[in-house]
Amino acid sequence: MRHEHRGRGFGRPGGWQQADLPDPADVPDWFAGRLPSDWFVGKPVIEVDRDEIVVIGELPLPKPEASDAPTEKIPAATKEGAVARFRESTRPARMQIAGEAQHRYGRNVAWGVSVDGERIMFTQLAVPVMTRLRQPERKVLDTLVDSGVARSRSDALAWTVKLAGKHAEAWLEELRTAMRKVDDLRSEGPKGL
Repeated sequence: MRHEHRGRGFGRPGGWQQADLPDPADVPDWFAGRLPSDWFVGKPVIEVDRDEIVVIGELPLPKPEASDAPTEKIPAATKEGAVARFRESTRPARMQIAGEAQHRYGRNVAWGVSVDGERIMFTQLAVPVMTRLRQPERKVLDTLVDSGVARSRSDALAWTVKLAGKHAEAWLEELRTAMRKVDDLRSEGPKGL
């Protein structure tokens, strides 16, 4: 029996969930040309997945008034004020840019800032993910709930994924690099045909 498949066929990238999405390869270039140059210090960090584009820029902060020394710690109230000012003053422009990007790339846009090394997100999707777990895995989640680490199995699973991602980031980046190489080879096709 032959099965018909939509999109580009079997395997990467992303299966049916991503088959009809526009290619996000030029997302950083598009945002580089679209974002006002005075919003951030340097280039923003842009992260893209199937559901969302996350834009995080470093905010410029005023020097502490007590001293011009670069080692002075910036007061928390100054950071909070800078974040609040940026968030409110850029809201209409951010909404318009997000709308344009969503139309172009078929993904929502989440905004955040980095202030003195701390990342603060304004908006971000929480996408439901369904999974089937056997009893040993459910026991792990239930232990996290029963001990008060998480409020629910859903929170416990999210916590576990964050922890695993934090400790496996180097390996995950190697895996992403390998998948990009496979995608490049697949798009080239066999030589000599």
